[in-house]
Amino acid sequence: MSLNPKDLLATLLRTIEDEIIPMTRAGVASGSKVFGAAILSRQNLRPLTVATNNERVSPLLHGEINCIQEFFTKDFPDPASRPDPRTDCVFLATHEPCSLCLSGIAWSGFREFYYLFTYQDSRDVFDIPYDLDILQQVFRVPGTESEEQVERRALYNRENKFFSGQSFLNLVEKLETDEEREHFNTEIQRVKALYNALSDTYQEGKKGGAQTSSTWK
Repeated sequence: MSLNPKDLLATLLRTIEDEIIPMTRAGVASGSKVFGAAILSRQNLRPLTVATNNERVSPLLHGEINCIQEFFTKDFPDPASRPDPRTDCVFLATHEPCSLCLSGIAWSGFREFYYLFTYQDSRDVFDIPYDLDILQQVFRVPGTESEEQVERRALYNRENKFFSGQSFLNLVEKLETDEEREHFNTEIQRVKALYNALSDTYQEGKKGGAQTSSTWK
């Protein structure tokens, strides 16, 4: 059963605004980054697990990884009653998942994820370029192509046998009317703007010496 893009967009945006952002506000105040995630029921789009970056504890606890950990170990520790990531869940990431989190999503069995901010947003808007850096430096293996051709090559396969990854703007393109597209483009920009203050708090914390346990600054 395919999800209605209008209902999906409305729920994803509401989950970020009502569930993830309040958690993120507390996280950035303690020195963690602005990334968050949620796992939703595919049946009714109800949030099952919500989490944010917790790099103050471990550099591996990105928002997505922290969310996956809490889903399996805290919210649904019993496999018999746990929703199946492959068929029962939708994965939401506030920012396009990095290489670590892409692997975590694949290994955990989640078949679809959606994200609000792109890698370029993380680099240019939030001054957090490491997702792009690692993908380009570690995984983009040069061959006989020119440098320009390498730069044009996709960083990862958004459609593959493990998962399908789409941005919110991809969902907007699937809406039926211009009125709906205009409405959700406006809503996307409004929710994105809510992150401005969170980013400022994080950057000020870095300047003031509030560092995560990661070596990345």
